[in-house]
Amino acid sequence: NISGALCISQAWPGMARTIYNDHKRFLETYLTPYPGFFFTGDGVYRTSEGYYQLTGRLDDIINISGHRLGTAEVEDVVNHHVAVAESAVIGYPHEIKGEGKMPVFLSLKCLSWGYCTATLTAELRELISKKIAKYAAPEYVQVT
Repeated sequence: NISGALCISQAWPGMARTIYNDHKRFLETYLTPYPGFFFTGDGVYRTSEGYYQLTGRLDDIINISGHRLGTAEVEDVVNHHVAVAESAVIGYPHEIKGEGKMPVFLSLKCLSWGYCTATLTAELRELISKKIAKYAAPEYVQVT
C-alpha cells in the first residue's frame, strides 16, 4: 500500500510529444521531475494486491485567502462521507478571497433526495472544517 506520483516508463501511441510553441515547458513539466519517466501530473495509490487508484491531479492547487489547497485533499475528505460516491472540486473567481472552491459534482449513494439536498451541505462543511480547516469549507455544494 503506497501513494505517490503516477509516472510511466515507456512511450505509448497518442501520448503528448510537446506543447505548442513551448517545447521547453513540455520537457520541464513532464520529463524533468522524474528523469527516465513521463510524469502524468496525477497522484496514485497502489494497493498491496497491485491495484491502482488515481487520487487526483497533483498540480491542481486553489489559492483561498492566501492558503494553498489541493483539490484532491478536499475531494478525499468529501468522499469519506457516507452519502458520497464521488466528488470533484474546482476553483472559481471570488471577489474577496481571490479564488473560492466548491465540490461541483457529487455522485451520491443515498436514496432520500431530501436528505441529500437539505443536510448534506452542512455535514460536508463541518467535515471539511474539522479535517482540513474552516477556510477550506465549501461555499456551494452541487449535487448532480
